Amino acid sequence: MSSHPAEQHHAGPGTLLDVMLPVTALLALGSLYLLLAAVARHRNPVAGWSRWRTGWFLTGLGLLALAQLPPVAPLAHEDFRGHMLQHLLVGMYAPLALVLGAPVTLLLRTLPTDRARKLSGILRSRPLRVITHPALALVLSVGTLGALYFTPLYEAMDGQMLWHQILHAHFLLSGCLFAWVIAGPDPAPARPGVPTRLVVLGIAIAAHAILAQMMYAGLYLGVRASAEQIQGGAEIMYYGGDIGELLLAAALVATWRPTRTKRQTRCAATRWRSGVRAISRGPVVGGRGGRS
Repeated sequence: MSSHPAEQHHAGPGTLLDVMLPVTALLALGSLYLLLAAVARHRNPVAGWSRWRTGWFLTGLGLLALAQLPPVAPLAHEDFRGHMLQHLLVGMYAPLALVLGAPVTLLLRTLPTDRARKLSGILRSRPLRVITHPALALVLSVGTLGALYFTPLYEAMDGQMLWHQILHAHFLLSGCLFAWVIAGPDPAPARPGVPTRLVVLGIAIAAHAILAQMMYAGLYLGVRASAEQIQGGAEIMYYGGDIGELLLAAALVATWRPTRTKRQTRCAATRWRSGVRAISRGPVVGGRGGRS
């Protein structure tokens, strides 16, 4: 068990400007999303845009704002438990909500045709196929936690505001990537089937649990804090991580659609063509098989 005294970790919350900049950026991003949603409804009133998706995206922005404002932000710089709570908000809960908002689909519906085609081409590109591979997404979102807490890296960032912001950006982007690959409603290149994604999610749950248990026991830990803070942070990571991953599993089940076999697809296509021919011929009046 780590017996180091409690210390402040990373940089302090900084000036009012340091707080207002991310909040202003979040407000601008939320306003842009609402504007694009209005454009999508105007262009296609029938399809419209789901208010649930809008609500999820705004919830994600709200969770990010919560992580950047008092009381969470000051606590995160003074207490390891606050840091872990902030990590869960930025790296797990906010990304899932943002991804469920389907921002890429919204862009595809509202961008000019040529730009939407470019975005679609990027989504099908080979580099994005590599980045969105479930194994890489798992390493970036969960594997880096081991490098952060069980090496001198965490202490090396003490007092470094820039590195603190880079860490938050990494948590957010890697969390969004993992949520997108596992359960995102947006199109993703070469997304594996549901069984594969469930296996990857299971590995993530097990890895989170192992890291939290090692942290609680103080095994190879690179964090200088009191035993009370370390154990409290480990409990937040353990139980909070379980809740976040269960929510991700629920999102995966909710967005899952059964994959048709080739035979089912051919039968559906045959029925569709038959229906089209029947409609094109119109009703038969009189004659064999017709209505009188």
